[in-house]
Amino acid sequence: MSPVSSTAPHGQSPLRTVQVLGGGNAGSSAHVRSLAAGLVARGVRVTVCAPAEADRAYDFTGVGADHVHVPRSSDPASVAALRAACTDADLVHAHGLHASFRTVLALGGRRTPFVVTWHDRVQAEGARAHLVRLLERRVARAAAVVLGTSSDLVDLARRTGARDARLAGVSLPRPRRSAEPAGPDPVRPKVRAELGALGRPLLVAVGSLDRHRGYDVLLDAARAWRGLDPLPLLVIAGEGPLRGELTRRIEDEELPVRLIGRSEDTDELLGAADIALVCSSWESRSVLAQEALHAGVPLVATAVGGIPDLVGDAAELVPYGDPEALAAAVVRLLGDPEHCERLRDKGVRQAAGWPTEDETVTQVLSVYDELTQPRPMA
Repeated sequence: MSPVSSTAPHGQSPLRTVQVLGGGNAGSSAHVRSLAAGLVARGVRVTVCAPAEADRAYDFTGVGADHVHVPRSSDPASVAALRAACTDADLVHAHGLHASFRTVLALGGRRTPFVVTWHDRVQAEGARAHLVRLLERRVARAAAVVLGTSSDLVDLARRTGARDARLAGVSLPRPRRSAEPAGPDPVRPKVRAELGALGRPLLVAVGSLDRHRGYDVLLDAARAWRGLDPLPLLVIAGEGPLRGELTRRIEDEELPVRLIGRSEDTDELLGAADIALVCSSWESRSVLAQEALHAGVPLVATAVGGIPDLVGDAAELVPYGDPEALAAAVVRLLGDPEHCERLRDKGVRQAAGWPTEDETVTQVLSVYDELTQPRPMA
C-alpha cells in the first residue's frame, strides 16, 4: 500500500479536500460524515458541499468539517456556489451520479484532481434512462479515479470510459446493535406492541417506496403467507411515489402489511424483527442488508447487484421478481428456528470481514496521495 499522508503537494500546508454530496441517499451521506471525521482526524482540511438539510441530519460540522450549502439542483446558482467552494481545493471528491455531474460542471477546465464514488446506480426508464447513461459517461471520463462500492459498479465505470476504476471499501458508519445482547432487550416488546406484532412474526423492509424496491413483488408474496398461523405482519418503512398504489393494494386485498412511513430508528425496528427483507431489482451495498447481518436478523434478499458478494452465504437469496421464491424463503425461515440461528451466526462472521471505518478512510486517503503528491523526476 502506498504511504498515507495528510500534507498537500510540496508539503506546504494540510491537504484541502472538498466532498460533494447530493444529500438524497442515506448510505452515501453517512459515508461522507464518517470519511470527513476520519480525514479531519488525520490532519486533512475538509469542506462538505451539500444541502443544508443534509448537514442538519448528519452534522458534518460536528466532526470538524466546514459546510457549504449547495442545493441538489444543477442550476447555474448551485454550480457557481460549488465552483467557489472548490477554488482552493487540492482535490475534489464527489459522491453519487448527480453530485458528480454538478462537480464536472463546476470544475470546468480546472486541473484539480477529481475523484468520484458511485454508491449505487440510478434507476431510470425511457428517456430518463438515456439521460442517466449520458451523465454516467460524462462523469466517468472526467474523473481521475472512479471508486465503485460493488464490482458491477466498477465494471460499469470501465465500460463508460473511466480511466481508472477501483473497488471501494465502504463501511457502515452507524451505531450497531449487538447480535448477542447481554440480557433481554426491553425495547423489542415495546416496538412489537406498537406495530401490532405481539404473538406473531414480524417481517421488516426499509427503503423508499419506489418501483425498483420490488414492493409490488413483496405484496404478491404476502398473499402466500396469509394462511399461516400465527399470521406474519409485514412492516414497510419508507416514503415515496408508490405509497398510494401500495396502500390501495393492501386495503383491497386485505394483506397483512403496514406502511409506517420513514423510520427514525432502523436499529430499533430491526431489533424487533424476526426477518429482514430486501426485494430490490438492483442494490450495491444495501444498508438494510448490512444492518440486518450486524444485528443478527435473518435476511431474505434478491440476488442482484452487489448483494451476493456482500452477504455471501449469510442470507437466503432469491431471484428478483419471483414472489413464489420470496414467499417460500420466508415460510422456510419461519418454520426452521435452527436455520435462522445458523444464519445469525454466519451473518455476524460475514459482517466482521467488511471494511472498518478506519480502513475505508485509509484507502481513500491513499488514492488522494496518489493524485496530489509530486511525482519523482524520470
